[in-house]
Parts: sequence; structure tokens; C-alpha cells
Amino acid sequence: MPKSLISINDLEPEEMELIFETAASFKEVATREIKKVPTLRGRTIVNLFLEPSTRTRTSFELAGKRLSADVVNISAKSSALAKGESLEDTAKTIEAMNADIVIIRHSAPGSPYLLTKLINCGVINAGDGAHEHPTQALLDLFTVNEVLGKIRGLKVAIVGDISHSRVARSNILAFNKMGAKVVLVGPPTLMPAEIELMDVEVSYDLDSAIKDVDVIYLLRIQLERQNESYFPSLREYSSLFGLNMDKVRLAKKDALIMHPGPMNRGIEITSEVASLPQTVVNEQVANGVAVRMAVLYHLLIGGGGSLEAS
Repeated sequence: MPKSLISINDLEPEEMELIFETAASFKEVATREIKKVPTLRGRTIVNLFLEPSTRTRTSFELAGKRLSADVVNISAKSSALAKGESLEDTAKTIEAMNADIVIIRHSAPGSPYLLTKLINCGVINAGDGAHEHPTQALLDLFTVNEVLGKIRGLKVAIVGDISHSRVARSNILAFNKMGAKVVLVGPPTLMPAEIELMDVEVSYDLDSAIKDVDVIYLLRIQLERQNESYFPSLREYSSLFGLNMDKVRLAKKDALIMHPGPMNRGIEITSEVASLPQTVVNEQVANGVAVRMAVLYHLLIGGGGSLEAS
């Protein structure tokens, strides 16, 4: 297992399977009256979130605390970065505090990799611009495997703003690595050039693309990352690429519907679809804590410690 997790490419399929097995064990912790194990007692985890986040930051914080680690949260507004301090100086300050691992979210692609060159402790990429978000992909695949019982051989449609989505990139890599087939669906203006080189199919027609898939993965339209108009209107996007009940009826009856959140209801998904039994958004959130517990465990301890309370 690597010291840091910057990209899904850092993990071999066997290591991903090990994380899933460990996450399944850690899910039981959430059902206890006291939701803690002493596995990372005495370890210090720094959440360095320099972009807004609710789900990922809270998930990592809960994961660290349930493993009994000391968790420090640093945001852009509360740090010296707001006063003009460089990422390098912030990194050196954190290292001087003897942190064991830093979880970073940053708007600039490559920031987590840069951080690994600046400090000696482990680094986890919690999202770097439009580049990658590896733990989101891990929790997504864990959820698919938990519900459908497998990943290999499945067909997955990832729908929406592919160009600006770090989630899409990490999921493409992860699903391919674990033997699934990926088809990307969206308007041509939101499809990166030469994306087929990532071993995916590309479709510009949602109705036909979802007819034979096992998983429909909807991406949020990231208006905050777009500096120009990529489609005429949100209404037109929703009509062509939003998932409503009429489109759901075109898909397999048991096809999973997923979304990394937050959902733009009425744009990429209707409220009626969001409430369907096969929509597993809440399961993704719940599994995120267990998967991130597993990632922290394996990066910091690996096979040398016990998962259970003493």
C-alpha cells in the first residue's frame, strides 16, 4: 500500500479490494453505541480544505475520529493562506506539528502531488481542481459492489459535465481497473478532447446510452467552474441529459442510480428519481466514512495493526 493516495493509479486492483474488505469491517463500527475503535490513537490527521466542502470534509473528520485519531481542521479562511502565505510555508508549518497525514482539497490540479514533495508525512487527495478525487471513486465502487455483488463485467454510464469533473476521472480509472466498462454521456461541449484514450465509450444520447447499463452515475453541473456557456440553457440540458422518470423507464429495471452530491434537483436529476429505491446517494454518503476509515488505516498502519477495540 502506498504512503500517499493522490490518484486511483496509485492503487493496484488487489489493494482496492483490500480497502473494500476493510471498509466492510469498519461499517460495523457505525452501528455500535460507542462508534470508535482505538486503531489510530495518538496519530494526528490534518484536514487542509482550501475549497468549500461539506460531505468530504465531514466524512474524513468522522473517519479519523472513529479511529480515535486527533483531527485538526484547517480551512482557507481560517489559515495564514488567507494572508498570502504560500502552500509550501503552510505545509512546512503542518509538518513541524508532527502530523501523520494531511488530507488536502485545493482548486489547483496537482496540489496534492506537490505537497508530497514538500512534506514527509502521507498525503490524501480530497479533490484537486478538475483532476481527481480518488476516495470518492473508492466509495462509489464499494457501494456498487455492496449492492450488485460485483464490479467486473458491469456497464457504467457516467452522465454530465465530464470536462470539469474530478469525480468522473477517478471513477473512469477505478471502474476500468476493476473490470467494468464505462460509457460517458453528455453534450459535446462538456466532453474532453480525445477522452476515448481512457478506454471509454462516448455517447451524446442519454436515452440510448442507458438502455443496457447497470449503473447510471450522474454528475453535478459545476456552474462555478465554467467561465463560458457550454449549453444554451439549464432547461435544455435537463431535457436532454437530466434523469427523469421517463428516462428511468428506458433503463434496466434494477439499474443503480448514483450521484456524488450535492444534487441539483431539477437539472441532472428530478426529485422523483432521487427518491427511488435504486437511487443510492445516501448509501454513498454512509459508505464514504467506512471507506475513508479503511484508507486512513492502510496508509498509516497497513497490515500491522488490529481493526478491533482492545
